[in-house]
Amino acid sequence: MTRIYIVRHCKAAGQEPDAPLTEIGLQQAEELADFFAGKEVDVILSSPFERAYRSITPLADRLAADIVTDVRLTERVLSGTNHADWREMLRLAYEDMDLLYEGGESSNAAMSRAVSVVTEALGSGKKNIVIVSHGNLISLLLKHFDSRIGFDEWEVMSNPDVFLLTFPSWDKPSIRRIWEK
Repeated sequence: MTRIYIVRHCKAAGQEPDAPLTEIGLQQAEELADFFAGKEVDVILSSPFERAYRSITPLADRLAADIVTDVRLTERVLSGTNHADWREMLRLAYEDMDLLYEGGESSNAAMSRAVSVVTEALGSGKKNIVIVSHGNLISLLLKHFDSRIGFDEWEVMSNPDVFLLTFPSWDKPSIRRIWEK
């Protein structure tokens, strides 16, 4: 059986790729490392964005493990420009998965790149995989496996958050939120 832990990054100072973790986020990163104590981890894959990478660094340090960064795990860009009504735009992008705002990425395109990381991880022979990414991309990845997941599930995700995908085979996994706030 393969276990994939999907981790949303800890509290960050912004949304830019180089936005650092806040002081609370740094504490949360240590809590994440504590959370994984006693769990087997064969490989850690992370978005190269600072907030994701730094969220899992304490665990990697404790395990003396490398963090493999993958650009396919970066956050989905909804639009190339900032909009005051971005939440409504995002909600609509869950309803129409092909909706594409100028300068952005559709939900289906973002989902596809996230799923490709999971597919490769499943074929790697590793059984306990940690994948660190961002809220919107994670919710789209989970939606791939459970179509009921959408905007409302994204909206209640925490920083950090952890979901366990258990694959008894290459079939549909069971999905459980395992992070306790």
